Amino acid sequence: MFDLFYPFDWLSTQIVIYLFGLDIKSPLGSSLHFFFYDVPKVLTLLVVISFVIGYLQSFLSPEKVRHFLEDKHTLAGNILAGMLGAVTPFCSCSAVPLFIGFLTAGVPLGVTFSYLISAPMVDAVAVFLLWSLFGIRATLLYIFFGVGLAVITGYTIGKLKLEAWVEDFIFKSAPKSTDDMEIAPTITNKERLQEAQYQSVEILKSVWLYVVIGIAIGAGIHGYAPTDLINQWAGKENPFAVIVAVLLGVPLYTNIAGVLPIAEALVNKGMPLGTVLSFTMAVTALSLPQMIILKRVLKPRLLFLFIAVTTIGIIGVGYLFNILLV
Repeated sequence: MFDLFYPFDWLSTQIVIYLFGLDIKSPLGSSLHFFFYDVPKVLTLLVVISFVIGYLQSFLSPEKVRHFLEDKHTLAGNILAGMLGAVTPFCSCSAVPLFIGFLTAGVPLGVTFSYLISAPMVDAVAVFLLWSLFGIRATLLYIFFGVGLAVITGYTIGKLKLEAWVEDFIFKSAPKSTDDMEIAPTITNKERLQEAQYQSVEILKSVWLYVVIGIAIGAGIHGYAPTDLINQWAGKENPFAVIVAVLLGVPLYTNIAGVLPIAEALVNKGMPLGTVLSFTMAVTALSLPQMIILKRVLKPRLLFLFIAVTTIGIIGVGYLFNILLV
């Protein structure tokens, strides 16, 4: 079978053996091979996929997203928000400002939370990276459970009627009616391609350092982390492995493109794929910068409830992953 990334593998092997003079099976040689192979592979995938996704997403603006979500108070609203979060180009850094904008525009609290969870966790670009690393079955399960978690968490928060736990200034702005929305001008195909190119470059500029750091950590795990130790703490025989992985992931911060190389290395070391995917969800859905921004608009009780419900949900999803991905 043709390996699309064989040139990267060949080049990495040459660097390790002939430039550094190392045995590729040694811990350092293995780590360096992982690093020099994964860096060009992941960055190439990131640029190509983000260009394609950027072109497709040029048909869906934030104003259209807001319009779709307005006046959606039922479970259907949460489902729509979760699905829109999965296909819109907004990571946690931009999803939080949109979260605030949706609330001030009159989008229900629970529906808005569904969008907030889904947008950074089931990122369209990262889904293709996930597919290239772990295959179609794991990717589809990740999408299904990621969107499902966003829907259930948002629906639960919406049913609890916790608008009083949102800071008062959020609701002082009168909702902007759909009739008053500025209609975005029609853009040409050339402009869509230019926008896709711009988005792919901006994504690369904003995440390349996280990707390289993530690959470096993954390379260290790949070459030096004792397999026995990983299996002891997060292997199949430890019934608390998912809980440990999620609690470790919650306080960390990186985007999903940065955490996937770490996930790849952990799987190679024998950690169950379901446990690794739950770790990935925890890192992306509950990032520290996102929580800091949310603290400005959510009262402590609602912020704590959001973190607790999402964490419990990810733990549950992790165990389901391990049951299904055998």
